[in-house]
Amino acid sequence: MKTSSLPNIPNLIVMIRPASFGFNFETAKTNFFQNQKKLDDVATKAIIEFDTMVQKLKQAEIEVKIFNDIQNDLPDSVFSNNWMANFPSGNLTVFPMCAPNRRAEIRTDILDWIKVETKSNELIDLTNSVIKNQFLEGTGSIVFDHQNKIAYACESTRTDISLFESYCKQINYSPISFQSFDLSDNLIYHTNVMMTIGNGFVLICLDSIQHLIERSMLQQKLQETNLTIIPISFQQMKQFAGNCIEVQNKKNERYLLMSQTAFNVLTDEQKLEINIFCQILAFDIPTIETIGGGSVRCMVTGLFK
Repeated sequence: MKTSSLPNIPNLIVMIRPASFGFNFETAKTNFFQNQKKLDDVATKAIIEFDTMVQKLKQAEIEVKIFNDIQNDLPDSVFSNNWMANFPSGNLTVFPMCAPNRRAEIRTDILDWIKVETKSNELIDLTNSVIKNQFLEGTGSIVFDHQNKIAYACESTRTDISLFESYCKQINYSPISFQSFDLSDNLIYHTNVMMTIGNGFVLICLDSIQHLIERSMLQQKLQETNLTIIPISFQQMKQFAGNCIEVQNKKNERYLLMSQTAFNVLTDEQKLEINIFCQILAFDIPTIETIGGGSVRCMVTGLFK
């Protein structure tokens, strides 16, 4: 496994420490991964899971910047990747959120910090698109292949394809869109639930793409860009095996961050395939996953400095 720095893999991550994590009724309309279970002290458990995850990241020498919530009414603030994204090129983008109660998560103090830390030379603000009911939720809606400048997105209420395509034109990335469904024929709400792209590999639930021509074309594009395809099943997707992110630490060692739930459902063969490219680092976040309907990838905003 190579340990040289790779410019297309984040080497710094931002995370938001939640003050009032809980079940978000507004997002539950489109996120079928959320569960309204009666759990005691949900907010406290989420903070414990968050802090334990941060401690483990630091032990692996992964550079992480923590921002604390500044409001007490943001149940999904821990999922920072939905409203902002940073690019190897220096671009920083702010995205339009579907649920009105999530739009207050956008913070200029965090954006200002990122601009300085990553020497960002361009800010793209798409938030006015909410006026036209067009939504595009960051690296939830879009899975980027920065090396090949390709953007992948599955259509949903939270991912407007016309906005996605115009945005890709603006950042000079090739857009590839498709529809992805769960076993109940619901559209997958975020692309990063059904696929993860790392350096040299992709974890993807191809079975969720019902349209065979779309599936074939997507598979062909992944192969053309020399990505090793590691298929995951519907059941593995449901357990967040597709919701991962590859990062590199201060020693340029590469890690694939995922939840313990996701790790537990991977086969030994899948783990071996991943380990060809990077080490797996798993985190136990059952409360955040169950109540919030998002996993490790959703909690991490990757930066390039």
